[in-house]
Amino acid sequence: MSDAQVAAVLDRAVAGINPVLDTLAERDPLGLKKHTFDDDPHEDSRLQHALHLLAEGLNLTDWPGTKGWSSRSMNSRADWWISRIGTVNTVAVAYPGLFGGWTRRLPLASVLGFANQAMVLVAVAREYGVTARAHQVQLLASVLCGRDVGHPRTDGTADKVLPTEGTSRKRTLVGTVWETAMTLRSLSNEFERRPQPVLPLRALAYIPIVGAPVMYVGEWFALSRAARLGRAWIADHPEAVRAS
Repeated sequence: MSDAQVAAVLDRAVAGINPVLDTLAERDPLGLKKHTFDDDPHEDSRLQHALHLLAEGLNLTDWPGTKGWSSRSMNSRADWWISRIGTVNTVAVAYPGLFGGWTRRLPLASVLGFANQAMVLVAVAREYGVTARAHQVQLLASVLCGRDVGHPRTDGTADKVLPTEGTSRKRTLVGTVWETAMTLRSLSNEFERRPQPVLPLRALAYIPIVGAPVMYVGEWFALSRAARLGRAWIADHPEAVRAS
């Protein structure tokens, strides 16, 4: 595939990822995030007290928009996306390994791993101020495909997806990884370029039953490496932060 074709596919993936990250960061249907900034336990109201207790639990996770999140540094917020969101998504990536090595011959594990890394990289980039979609595409192309695609043109939808892609229905984290994977499946020749689990773990992943936990560990380390490369790319491209 040409650089332009790779950039076009990554652009569609980024268009689907950003709204989901926005939802995770901003949605607060029960007002629990707001409650985390209120130190009053509201013992005079059972409902408000219950909400306060729920808010305290949410605050312990430092979820975006909570008091705990507001006290985190920029680097710590980026780490949160890797450790929290990356951990959940990596379970989905590792699941095919439960059936043994034959699943590694299918594109499923590779494309899910690629999608997981793409989602986490976009989340990390946003925390460092890289919010322009074109620059997010550049980042993914560099880290996951080893390509310099220049300054790709987006399709004119800014950083939002069409209603049929996500704004008309809720999407879970794992569901987003799956839908991103389906968007990225045409990049099959690029999958092996992304940061991969180390060779010994890739070999052990072929063993039935133990393949899933082994693949999880391998994909987790691969994700961590992708995040390090993403941070290095951002440091080397200060114009991407300024442009955002």
